[in-house]
Amino acid sequence: MKMRKKSELPTKVCPVCHRPFAWRKKWERDWDNVIYCSDRCRAEGKK
Repeated sequence: MKMRKKSELPTKVCPVCHRPFAWRKKWERDWDNVIYCSDRCRAEGKK
């Protein structure tokens, strides 16, 4: 994958904090299943 500007990366909105977050390299294979922006929001969302 070539380098991209941050504005060109796909984004999603976290259902817990309602903030947008961008694609990250560590989510490359699992982007379709990423829902929360952070571990903290994932813990809140599971409650």
